[in-house]
Amino acid sequence: MVKPSKQIIRPYGDRRDDGMVQLSFTLPVPLSEKAKEAAAQFTKKMGFTDVKVAAAERAADQYTFFVVYARSAVSLDYAEIDVPEVVVRKMGFNDLNALIKEKVGRRIVVFGACTGTDTHTVGIDAILNMKGYAGDYGLERYPGFEAFNLGSQVPNEDLIKRSMAKHADAILVSQVVTQRDVHKDNSRQFIDAAKAAGIHGKTLLLLGGPRVDHKLALELGFDAGFGAGTKPSDVANYIVHAVLKKEGKESQDSHYQGEPT
Repeated sequence: MVKPSKQIIRPYGDRRDDGMVQLSFTLPVPLSEKAKEAAAQFTKKMGFTDVKVAAAERAADQYTFFVVYARSAVSLDYAEIDVPEVVVRKMGFNDLNALIKEKVGRRIVVFGACTGTDTHTVGIDAILNMKGYAGDYGLERYPGFEAFNLGSQVPNEDLIKRSMAKHADAILVSQVVTQRDVHKDNSRQFIDAAKAAGIHGKTLLLLGGPRVDHKLALELGFDAGFGAGTKPSDVANYIVHAVLKKEGKESQDSHYQGEPT
């Protein structure tokens, strides 16, 4: 395999490759000139130069929030970065439904929920609810899908049990709360439960959330991951093409990059 040529990159501020970055952080000290100097010294200790404290605001009693501009000498070879990602040639609403009818021959069953203690349904609602968001229809709007949105705080085992009862093709797990990596812990627990139920590797298992990407999802044991900015049609297209591939009816319109081997 031909190794790609190097592509050295650095941050861009006022001019290309000047190494300028913007940082923001909070220190447990009251707002003062001394606090600003502390922020500058903290930034320098991280290896930055040409440090400028652009903003400092009281965040709470004995806490100050800072915005700092600084220069970094660090560069990296962009050509060496290899990150798995979901790449699917998207089809429109009508074409995708026609493909389901022609190639799958039945409605694709999808279950979704915010599991564990997570109460934030905005993500799973955007993907599954009929209205979708930003003019992009949710899966409930597709004639080719039978979608079930179980809402929030659903125990992992309950989601799996109800999905199995309907012979679901795919399960969507939404994790919005990320403090102390609770989204990772709960996702691992879901995968453990899926393995115990015998559906891991059989039912499509998808993970979504603001701190989720395809790489993390694969590491946790899911088939795919979808992060911030994902539209319902992205998920719909992925599921359809994955079901076709599973059934040996893969469409020429599907393409996957970075799949686990």
